[in-house]
Amino acid sequence: MEAICRAVGQIADSLADVHVLFAVHMNPAVAALAEAALSHRSNVDIIAPQDYGAFVALMRASTLILSDSGGVQEEAPALGRPVLVLREVTERPEAVAAGGVRLVGTDTSQIVGEAVSLLTNPSAYALMTKVVNPFGDGHAAERIVGVLAADASSPT
Repeated sequence: MEAICRAVGQIADSLADVHVLFAVHMNPAVAALAEAALSHRSNVDIIAPQDYGAFVALMRASTLILSDSGGVQEEAPALGRPVLVLREVTERPEAVAAGGVRLVGTDTSQIVGEAVSLLTNPSAYALMTKVVNPFGDGHAAERIVGVLAADASSPT
């Protein structure tokens, strides 16, 4: 967690026009660490964990997402938002293979390098935002309704 906080601080320091929202874990030790490392920066806001609707809205409004969450690795590509995964392995390898998610681990310099590259290189950024979502196209419910409606109207 210290390395991640250092990385977020370095990103905020090197890109003054970037506004960082850091949704801090409810664990008091983690919150204290984030506060100590990041709260003095004017372009970093530490926020409480968000409910699902608010969190999705924040992801949609984001340019880049850094997370260790498996759920975020599934949801962000549907929103066209690149994700840097702060873990060494993922249970969502299809998201990495599709190109919308990149494993960067927890090494400070690796996180900073990848984030700064994406935030300053429009071509690199575009490559991660224009991927086919490996988890579907968002139209499953419509297809299910169509199948059910066709089945309901079929003579039995």
